[in-house]
Amino acid sequence: MTTEMPNWEGFMIPTLRVLSDGVVRTRRELCPRVADIVGLSDDDRKITLSSGQKLYENRIGWGLSFLANVGAFERPARGHYTITDAGRQVLAQFPDGVAEQDIKALGADPSSAIREYASTAPRKRPESADAPVQESSKTPVEQVEAGIDRINADVSSELLSRLRDKEPEFFERAVIDLLLAMGYGGANGRGLVTQLSHDGGIDGVVDQDILGLSRVYVQAKRYAATNSVQAPEVRGFLGAVHGQANSGVFITTSRFSQGAHDVVRTSPTRIVLIDGDELTKLMIRFKVGTQVRKTHEIVEIDEDFFA
Repeated sequence: MTTEMPNWEGFMIPTLRVLSDGVVRTRRELCPRVADIVGLSDDDRKITLSSGQKLYENRIGWGLSFLANVGAFERPARGHYTITDAGRQVLAQFPDGVAEQDIKALGADPSSAIREYASTAPRKRPESADAPVQESSKTPVEQVEAGIDRINADVSSELLSRLRDKEPEFFERAVIDLLLAMGYGGANGRGLVTQLSHDGGIDGVVDQDILGLSRVYVQAKRYAATNSVQAPEVRGFLGAVHGQANSGVFITTSRFSQGAHDVVRTSPTRIVLIDGDELTKLMIRFKVGTQVRKTHEIVEIDEDFFA
């Protein structure tokens, strides 16, 4: 059985149904049982937020937050839940689910954040992964992460544009700076850009260990979005790396053809291909060519404080 992913409101009644047998359950035990009642598919259960938390577990958590406000369950121990008489009343009053108007009818005073993101109708599943999702169906954490994703997408596009506009030697230096920021270069952070001519297809070299016994050879191709790296270019890089280094990294501002990926897949030499999308993700993650403009903290209750 499969169904659409409910918003946080849609998980509240199923959560109370799981707890209705009076058994004290941990949140880890609770979430999969709620998912079973809702009928979530295996694929839906694997969807995660940018933080790594599973989407359905995040929405169940926000449902639990509201249910705590109306006294629908108790916590006999940290991270343990059991239904109360008030919870049974909510379950009896709204057996088919709870919407915003129902929440108001409970006579509770939920936090402004939960009230703001409440939805009056269940979310419809997008027809594709790229289809827009109603903002009202998202929890506050989801909305924050979605906003960050949009900002990162804009920055990624700008990064690629800037890199393509600069001279090739700038791009090669930027690639070396990125690898050093990622922890390559040994204890002393050693990495260099090779001479612009007669480099044998090698644009840079970085050490992997303190003594420089293991090295990574680098090739950087500053290509337009319409141009892709083909198999012959990757074969040429493999030939330059063979017998000289333990591994290699081929980085481009565009993408790699399927033939290029096939060459790497069948090669005995370890070569990693990094296309423009992955390149900008790494630059944002390791703060190369980017900087943090503002930091927001998301807080939650410290259960240890109240233990």
